[in-house]
Amino acid sequence: MTAALFTRLQSVWLRFAAVLLACGLSLLPSAHANEHKLGLVLSGGAARGLAHIGVLKALEEQGVRIHAIAGTSMGAVVGGLYAAGYSAAELETLAIELNWAQVLSDQPPRRSVPYRRKQDDRDFLSKLRFPFRADGTLGLPLGVIQGQNLDLVLQSLLLHVPNTQSFDKLPIPFRAVATNIATGEMVVFKQGSLPAAIRASMSIPAAFAPLELNGRLLVDGGMVNNIPVDVARAMGVDAVIAVDIGSPLAKTDELGSVLDVMNQSITLMTRKNAEAQIATLQPERDVLLTPALNGMASVDFSQARFAMRAGYLAAQGASAQIAARFASGQALPVVERQERRPIIHAIRIINNSPISDAVIRSHIDQPLNEPLNLHGLQGDMATLYGLEYFDQIHYRVEKGPEGNVLVLEAKARRAGIHYLNPGISLADDFDGGSSYTLGASFRLNGINDLGGEWLTRLRLGDRRELYSELYQPLDYGSRYFVAPYVHFDSRNIDILEELDPVAEYKVNKYATGLNVGRQISNNGEIRFGVGQEWGDARVRVGLPEFPSIDFDQGYYDLRYSFDSVDSVDFPSSGQELALHARQYDQSLGARERYRQWLIEANVPWAITDRTTVLFGGKYGRSLDDQPAALSDFHLGGLAELSGFQPEALSAQNISLARAVVYRRLGERSFLPLDFPVYVGGSLEVGRAWYNEQDNDTGYIQAGSVFLGFVTPFGPLIMGMGANDENQRALYMSLGRPF
Repeated sequence: MTAALFTRLQSVWLRFAAVLLACGLSLLPSAHANEHKLGLVLSGGAARGLAHIGVLKALEEQGVRIHAIAGTSMGAVVGGLYAAGYSAAELETLAIELNWAQVLSDQPPRRSVPYRRKQDDRDFLSKLRFPFRADGTLGLPLGVIQGQNLDLVLQSLLLHVPNTQSFDKLPIPFRAVATNIATGEMVVFKQGSLPAAIRASMSIPAAFAPLELNGRLLVDGGMVNNIPVDVARAMGVDAVIAVDIGSPLAKTDELGSVLDVMNQSITLMTRKNAEAQIATLQPERDVLLTPALNGMASVDFSQARFAMRAGYLAAQGASAQIAARFASGQALPVVERQERRPIIHAIRIINNSPISDAVIRSHIDQPLNEPLNLHGLQGDMATLYGLEYFDQIHYRVEKGPEGNVLVLEAKARRAGIHYLNPGISLADDFDGGSSYTLGASFRLNGINDLGGEWLTRLRLGDRRELYSELYQPLDYGSRYFVAPYVHFDSRNIDILEELDPVAEYKVNKYATGLNVGRQISNNGEIRFGVGQEWGDARVRVGLPEFPSIDFDQGYYDLRYSFDSVDSVDFPSSGQELALHARQYDQSLGARERYRQWLIEANVPWAITDRTTVLFGGKYGRSLDDQPAALSDFHLGGLAELSGFQPEALSAQNISLARAVVYRRLGERSFLPLDFPVYVGGSLEVGRAWYNEQDNDTGYIQAGSVFLGFVTPFGPLIMGMGANDENQRALYMSLGRPF
């Protein structure tokens, strides 16, 4: 009994001692007892916001623990990525290596654009386009940039973050600030899609289209709260480090244009609310960092290293002040981001455009019951966007009864999907002669759910042309198609002897036909068709012995085209090839059998980042006799036997070889509002000749110099050409230069 009692008393004593020890320990100072909960506030400022990365790098080195992040605009981008687990070093690499020019534009890489849209680059005289809605009204977009490429980048970087997660469950709790453009109210994102929250926060009005979310149109948070100190405090922090990278106000003598005034107006608005937030900082516990970004424009993403260095130095310069207020040695451990490659069990389409869901689905190669192929999906999305039916295409992965569902949401273009493209081309020689072309193309898209199109092209000037084609895909993948067309062409053709005109014909051609074909991935197309052509050729100037000609003939047509160049204006990589063979045949009503073919090729070769040499040429042959007035091959114009007027040489056979060199002047811009200037020149050699006739130009050597401006309306080219036949010409054109 005594032993049992002793054992019981010992047990009670041990418990009592444990309680005393616990109470004693609770009274001892804790390593975290005096630690302030720190909130990091990152302001907006576009490219200047890359300074936030330098600030984060310095805070990591100082061992400062961040408990919450609130960000606006670029501050939301940097802060959101950091809160989601990216380190400062990873963000630094991303800022340097990211193709900002591509990200901050809507244009997908040209390799991803469907071939049908690549044809637009060549058929239309300029890039100037007026969109029209279905009711015939002219449409304007809500922003210069719809943000498609930016969305894709954010979605890929944040794929590891669930779409419905509370932002408090991120490695670091996070808030993003946006503005409801309809009410002017501040919107604070606390949960949901993190890419969408960041995208809304940085939607600079007019530059970026607003993000439509839950019935609200959301734009840049800088309009209402560019330094969201109050948002960070609402997250329960005790003190904040606020980083102000906003642009300073311009002085009177710096306001020299309407753009300067508009920019100043935006800066005034953001500075006013920023100063109000700065005034709430308490010097005894809060820290304000202002990186020295003097001279850096908010659009200059090429200065990423400079901005990050400025942010780093600002945080390092305040290290003593930071250390006095915030505990060191408590930095969060590096977060291992799990690459989220879920098995996709189903695909769902949300689509309000005129084309069928099946068309969208046919462009998605993601296999079911296999892991998400992110790289392939992004390429598929770029191709879909290149169809020009959508403002934006989003993707997300959701949980459903069938498992992981890949959801693609395609939003139709508000401004309309029908386009009018005008253009102009001028040429002049040194002897009073000139030529001009005025034209326009109108494309009616989405005439059925397969994506049928009706294209009409009108050209006036020295050459008059009307072409109208109905392009009808036969399958949802738009691989096979039929294309009936009508065509009228009227032009004056000189009959030359030793390069001297001895007669001028006015040739009117009317044609109708039907092509069937197949697109070959995004880079090629092959067509086969039959057609009927009729018209006349009348002598306008010449001796009476030159006959007038009436013709009515049918033909077979075969065309193959390949286009992989990175730019249609001043390409630096890729190739382009076009082959056209035609046979006029008695079985289709032609009086005589007549065959001809034409091959054209261009291959750019980049010597440096700014300098490119384009090697190319064309070769056309007529294999049977045909009246000279009906010759279909032409030479003349800038880089096509320079010195001659455009299409001045007409013959049954032509050949041309050329080398065109051009160099970009100035640094490449990192925004789509980039108007590069090129200087260049060309060397060419070519020949035009007739069958069974003595008339042959022989090989003509030519060259040119030119200045090119890539404008929003297309490349504006001004040049001068000459050849060894003492021909000279000045050129100015708005449209494809070569």
